[in-house]
Amino acid sequence: MDILLGSVLAEEAASGTLPWLWWLLPIGATAALSAAYYFYNGMMEEDEGTDRMIEIAEAVRQGAMAYLWAQYRVLAYVFGGLFVLFGILTMVGAQDIYVVFAFLTAGFASGVSGYIGMRTATNASARTAWAASKSLDDGLRVSFRGGAVMGMGVVGMALLDMTLWFTILYFAVGDPVRIVSIMLSAAVGASTMALFGRVGGGIYTKAADVGADLVGKVEAGIPEDDPRNPATIADNVGDNVGDVAGMGADLYESYVASILSAAALGVAGAAAVNANITEQLKYMTAPMMLAGLGVLISIAAVFIVRTNEGATMKELMFSLESAIWAAAGVIGVLSYILLDLLSRVGGTVQFANHQPWQVWLCVVIGLAAGIAIGRITEYYTSGEHPPTQGIAAKSETGPGTVIIDGLAVGMQSTGFPVLVIVVATAFAFYIAGGNGDTLAGLFGVAMAAVGMLSTLGVTLATDAYGPIADNAGGNAEMSDLPPEVRERTDQLDALGNTTAATGKGFAIGSAALTGLALLASYIEQIRVYLGQNGVTEVNGVELEGMTMELFMEAFRVNPLNPMFLLGMFIGAMVAFYFCALTMSAVGRAANEMVEEVRRQFREIPGIMEGTGKPDYEACVEISTQSALREMIVPSILAIVAPIIVGILMGVAGVLGLLAGGLATAFSLAIMMANAGGAWDNAKKYIEEGHHGGKGSEQHKAAVVGDTVGDPFKDTSGPSLNILIKLMSMVSVVFAGAVALIGDGAGLIIMWLGG
Repeated sequence: MDILLGSVLAEEAASGTLPWLWWLLPIGATAALSAAYYFYNGMMEEDEGTDRMIEIAEAVRQGAMAYLWAQYRVLAYVFGGLFVLFGILTMVGAQDIYVVFAFLTAGFASGVSGYIGMRTATNASARTAWAASKSLDDGLRVSFRGGAVMGMGVVGMALLDMTLWFTILYFAVGDPVRIVSIMLSAAVGASTMALFGRVGGGIYTKAADVGADLVGKVEAGIPEDDPRNPATIADNVGDNVGDVAGMGADLYESYVASILSAAALGVAGAAAVNANITEQLKYMTAPMMLAGLGVLISIAAVFIVRTNEGATMKELMFSLESAIWAAAGVIGVLSYILLDLLSRVGGTVQFANHQPWQVWLCVVIGLAAGIAIGRITEYYTSGEHPPTQGIAAKSETGPGTVIIDGLAVGMQSTGFPVLVIVVATAFAFYIAGGNGDTLAGLFGVAMAAVGMLSTLGVTLATDAYGPIADNAGGNAEMSDLPPEVRERTDQLDALGNTTAATGKGFAIGSAALTGLALLASYIEQIRVYLGQNGVTEVNGVELEGMTMELFMEAFRVNPLNPMFLLGMFIGAMVAFYFCALTMSAVGRAANEMVEEVRRQFREIPGIMEGTGKPDYEACVEISTQSALREMIVPSILAIVAPIIVGILMGVAGVLGLLAGGLATAFSLAIMMANAGGAWDNAKKYIEEGHHGGKGSEQHKAAVVGDTVGDPFKDTSGPSLNILIKLMSMVSVVFAGAVALIGDGAGLIIMWLGG
C-alpha cells in the first residue's frame, strides 16, 4: 500500500502541481554563487601592495587554510560516525533512508561555503590595507566586497543544496510531508558543522588573541599587531578561522533551519486539514521563494555601501546599515506581491490555513525584529554610545571596575532584545491564527524567522567584512605603512567590531525564533513515527486527528510533570556547562600561548630591538592543535544531551530540555556577546586618545577587560545559538528512536512509572 501511494504521489508531483514561484529557489542559488564569483574576481584584481604585505598575507593564508583542512579532517570522522548511527536508525525504522545521505551534503555545502569565505578573506586583507592607503572609501569598498563573497557563498550553497534535494525527493517521494521531514532532519549536518566550526574557531582565535594581548600589550608594552609579537600571525589567522568560517557556518545553519522548519510546519498544518498536494506544496514554496527573492535584493544592496574620507563612526555605520535597511524595505514590499501570487496557485485565493496578508505580516515582523536587535546591539557595544564609554571611564580605577561594569552592561543589554523577540513571537503567532490553531500560529513564528534571515546575503557581508578590516590593520602595522593608513584601518576595524556584535545579536535572535519553530517540528516528527509504529492512541488520546494541544495533554507536557520540569533544569544547566567547557578550553589554550610568547621574548635575542625574528609558526601550531583538541567535548555534549534525555525521560523530557535550553541560552548568549563587544570597543575608545590613550595604565586596564571579553564574544556566546538549534535538530533526527521507547514515554516511566 505504501509503495502504491508513493507511486501515485510521485506521478502527481511530476504532473506539474509545483507552484511556478518555486523557481526563485534555484534562481536565487545561481544568482548568489554568480555574484560571489563576480565580487571575488573584482577583489582579486586589486593591488595586494608591497612585497612585505604579500609575505604577511601569505603567512596568514597558509595558517588559516592549514587549520581549516585539519578541522575538516576531524569532522570527517564525526560525520562518518553519524553516518553509521543514522544507518542503524534506518534499519530499525526510526529514520528515513534519504536522511543518511542528505545530511552529508548539508555538511559538505556548509564546509564549501566556509572554504570560500576563508579563501576570500585571506586574499582580501592586504588588498584592503593597500586600498586604504588611497582613501577610506576604497578600503571600505574592497573589504565589504570581500565580505559579500562570504555572504553570497553561504546563501548560494544553502539554496543549491536545498534545490538538489527537493528536486530528488519531489520526483522520488512525492509526499510533501515526507519531503520536508527528510530535508529538515538532514539539516543536522549543517548544525554539526556549525558547532564544531564555531567552537573550534573560537578557541583558536581567542587563544592567539589573549596570548598576544597579555604578553604583547600589557607586559611588553608594544602595540597591537606589532611584528615583534610572536603571536601576531596566529592572532590574524584566528580572525579568519573564528569570525569568517565559524560565523559563516553558524548563519548557514540558521538560514537552512529557518526555511525548512517553516516549510515543515506549513505542510503539516495543510495536511492536518486534508488539503491537497498543491496546497501543501504552496506552504513548502513560501519560505524557499522568499529566500530566493532575498538573495536578488541582497546582491543589489551590496552596491549601496560607500563612504567619504574622514567619516565618523556614526557615518560609517550608517553606510552599512543603509544597505540592510534598503534590502529589508524592498523585500517587505515585494514579499506581499509574491505571497499573494502564490496563494492563487491552484485556483484559490488563499493558503489552506492562512490569508496572504497574515503570512506577509509575519515576514515583516521578522524583518523589523532583526533591525531592532541590530540597533539595540549597536547601542550597547559601539564606542559612540554611553554604555561602552562608561566602561572606558571605569579604567581610571583599574581592571576590576572595568570587568564589573562590562558584566553589568552585558546583563542589562539582554532586556530589550528579549522583549523584542517576545513581542515579535506573540504578534507573529496570533496574527497567523495561533489562537484557534497552534500549528498555524507556529508557522507564523517560523516565517518571522525566515523574514529576519531573508536578507542574510547582505547582513553576513557586513559581518564578514569585520575580520578582513581587522587583518588589514594588522598587515598595515606589520608592513610599516604610513600612520594615516593605520588610522583608516583602525576606523574600519572599530566599525567591524560593532557589525560583528550586531551580527551575533542577529544570529542569536534568529536562533530564538527558529528554536521555537523546531519545538513544533519535533512534535510533528514524534507524531509521524508513532503512526508508523502502529500506535493508535497515547494515554487515552487518539493519535489520528490529534491537535497540538491534545499532544501536549497526552504526553503531559506541563510544569507539573517532573519529566518536563527536570528536562528544563537540564536544558538550563547544559547552556552554562557548555560555556564553562568552552571558556576553560580558551583558558588552557591561551595559557600555552602566553608561555610560548614569554619563552620567545626570553630566549630569542633581538626580538624587541627588531633584529631577531619571532617564531610565528610555533604560535600558529599551538592555536591549531589546541582548537582541534578542545572543540571535541563541548560539541559532543550538544549532540549527546538530547539523545540521553530522550531515551530516559521521553518526549516530555526532551521538550523540557529544549525549552529550558532555549530560554537560558538565548539570554546568556546576548549577555556574553554584548559584554565582550563593549569591552573590546571600550579599549578602542581609549586607543583613540581618551582616558590616557594607548600605553597608559587605563589602556592596560581596558586590555584586561577585553581579554576577559574575548572568549565571551567570540567563543562561548556565539556558540550558544548553535547549541540551541543543534539540540533541537538532534531531537528531530532521533524522534523516531524516542518514539520506539514506551511510545515516547522514556525508560524512567517504563521502569518506575508502573
